[in-house]
Amino acid sequence: MAATSAVFTIARVAAMLGEDEDWLSDVALKMDPEAGRLTIYGLNDEGTTGFTSDGIENLKELIEIYKADPDLMNRYRGA
Repeated sequence: MAATSAVFTIARVAAMLGEDEDWLSDVALKMDPEAGRLTIYGLNDEGTTGFTSDGIENLKELIEIYKADPDLMNRYRGA
């Protein structure tokens, strides 16, 4: 297993994938750290979501799932 050498912020990943950052954040909530989703803390304990390269690939799979069945997001939110 290769060590993580870079982490991309959710804003960067949203721009890379051409997706809305807020929607992507909702999709990413289903991911665990083992899947490549991390929280990155800055000054004053402000956090942002980040992804490893593997995490971006896992996120792409989730994007396909949620785009294929948008009702999944509503069920997840409890709507």
